Amino acid sequence: MKTNILILSAMFFSVVGIAQKDEIKTADKALKSGDAMAAKTALDGASSLIASADEKMQAQYYFLRGSAYAELAKKGTAGAFDEAISSFKKVSEVEEKSGKSKYGPDAKERLSGMTADLINSAVEDNNNKKYDEAADKLYMGYQLSPQDTVYLYYAASSAVNGGHYEKALKFYNELKDLGYDGGGMVYKATNVSTGEVEEMEKTQRELMVKSGAYKDPVDEKTPSKTTEIVKNIALIYTQLGQDDKALDAYKDARAKDPKDVNLILNEANLYYKMGDKEKFKALMAEASEVAPDNPDLFYNVGVINMEQGNIEDARKAYKRAIEINPGYVNAQLNLSTTYVNEGNGLIDEMNSLGNSKKDIARYDELKEKKDSLFRDGAIILEDALKLNPDNQSILSQLKNIYGALGDNENFLRLKKLSGE
Repeated sequence: MKTNILILSAMFFSVVGIAQKDEIKTADKALKSGDAMAAKTALDGASSLIASADEKMQAQYYFLRGSAYAELAKKGTAGAFDEAISSFKKVSEVEEKSGKSKYGPDAKERLSGMTADLINSAVEDNNNKKYDEAADKLYMGYQLSPQDTVYLYYAASSAVNGGHYEKALKFYNELKDLGYDGGGMVYKATNVSTGEVEEMEKTQRELMVKSGAYKDPVDEKTPSKTTEIVKNIALIYTQLGQDDKALDAYKDARAKDPKDVNLILNEANLYYKMGDKEKFKALMAEASEVAPDNPDLFYNVGVINMEQGNIEDARKAYKRAIEINPGYVNAQLNLSTTYVNEGNGLIDEMNSLGNSKKDIARYDELKEKKDSLFRDGAIILEDALKLNPDNQSILSQLKNIYGALGDNENFLRLKKLSGE
């Protein structure tokens, strides 16, 4: 009886082995005919017992599985890239154990080719605003081709665009640990027949210039991305509410670029958020010293002060920006808005007053103050309109102010100027 059981058991495994071989043959034929889904289905049928198969069959199974998922990945099947990569890597693991290499070289070649597929798919995802998927694919591309650290940089950028800050932080910190610079040289030359300036590899550019088809070779150095990376790390820590880590990151960033005005402003804003107003003011003063004639700096100083409720400091900064650049529309609009907002801030009290003689007197006082503030805002924009007569933002805001003032004549004038 015992012998019979052993015989039956041997027969069972023999049947299973034949079934596995049949499934794998079916998958191979399906792939050759271009039916990746049928190949996947066949391989799924063999998956449960593949661990008990010999190394040769296992290597073939994982190679075919990788090939099937690689094709499905090209068609946009979710998760297919991951499955393809893990399967192709498994081929090498299996063959290393057996000491034989039949499918390994092809698997490595397919993995190498998948990098381009991943990047192309990530570009498409970015175009479709699927930033999280794009970030993952770019990171997989970097893992397959670690020398191409630019893929890791773009993975971080995609994650930021999608608001996936923790993922972006992981990628940026990895770039920082790698010492990624991102700078380089771009080689250009002018196409003689078209007059277009074209970018190409250095060796190709040299050959094309020698041939006479191109002229005027130019080498352009692209800036380092190191400062941008440490700056983004600091900004993400701030976004995540990890203020202490953000301050450490700002120290790193400013050590690399102490004259970056935006870094100074961001650090100042963080100190304000943390309640350290003295440090905030010191950094604001430092920023002004670093770029005393930069209208954008003073505009940004105005924005930060405006956000923090420091209206007088905001006005002073906006006025300085306009003094440097009289046509600075955004500074003019924001300066006007500080007066309008202050005027609007009186309305709640006006509405809360009753009908007593005292309340009526207070109402009239507040209304005059509000209207005066609105008129101050209008004067700023009337001056701005002289330099930018067709700017719709100026026209719209000025029209709204006159409407709030009940100045029908100027309201209709602005409507006409706006083309309404």
